[in-house]
Amino acid sequence: MSYLPPEKKDPSKITPMRKLLWLVMLGVGLYLVGSGIFGIINGGS
Repeated sequence: MSYLPPEKKDPSKITPMRKLLWLVMLGVGLYLVGSGIFGIINGGS
């Protein structure tokens, strides 16, 4: 019994949850990249 979300049937429709998920993923990615860069800058002499 497989349930397909409406997004699968209509790719052009962007739901608020999907947009929120993308924002969260983007924020986490930027945070990881930023913390990594600052870690290298602060860690390096």
